[in-house]
Amino acid sequence: MLENGFERLVTVMDTLREKCPWDQKQTIQSLRQMTLEETYELTDAILEENWADIKEELGDLLLHIVFYSKIASEKKQFDIHDVAHSICEKLIKRHPHIYPAEEVNPQLIEVQSAEDVKKNWEQIKLGEGKRSVLSGVPNSLPSVAKAMRLQEKAKQVGFEWSHKEDVWRKVEEEMKELSEAVEGGDQLHQEEELGDLMFSIINYARFLNIDADAALERTNKKFKRRFTEMENMARQQDKSLRDMTLDEMDKIWNLVKAGG
Repeated sequence: MLENGFERLVTVMDTLREKCPWDQKQTIQSLRQMTLEETYELTDAILEENWADIKEELGDLLLHIVFYSKIASEKKQFDIHDVAHSICEKLIKRHPHIYPAEEVNPQLIEVQSAEDVKKNWEQIKLGEGKRSVLSGVPNSLPSVAKAMRLQEKAKQVGFEWSHKEDVWRKVEEEMKELSEAVEGGDQLHQEEELGDLMFSIINYARFLNIDADAALERTNKKFKRRFTEMENMARQQDKSLRDMTLDEMDKIWNLVKAGG
């Protein structure tokens, strides 16, 4: 029977850090970009619901967590066990409906739904010294994902529209303001109004229970697939897209689109 997989990984990491020149050279800074790449590879696998790839990418991310912890232990900061205990303590503290605290927090609401859990979670975070409900949103988070998280967190304190129809009216209002900005010709104003419109559309997506980032990525993938097929069809006709008119390309595009 194989030994515990996690303990095995920690042992392998210890060995690599001791004997492998590449692993010895790595720092938390050199690992950072690779961690981002591994995270995006995981999100790709999740979008495709490819469970084999999800398992592999989770392993890659787990390796990075163990790697960072190994470097931290060498610097006498913390080790992987501290990391695990830390998240356990956080989860216990932020789920008082499962793990009742000795001292009752009167600002927490009785949990009846998943939304109640999220509201209490944010309230507990504020009690831990967070000055704003938005403080936990990373500055480096991609813009679409950041907009979603900002809106979700603002919702936890009641800063939220009541109905999706209200949100759509806001989208229409922002579309009108963008149109007026385009007519005005001020580039910075156009950028600002476009940003407002995109923010409102992302908000509307939330009300439809749609992940705006995932929806946009699916469209990116669909466009890439269709455009590549259009290039292939043009080559089959001994043509290049560069030499074709827009009408000619549009006819091929519609053929590709009809195919799925």
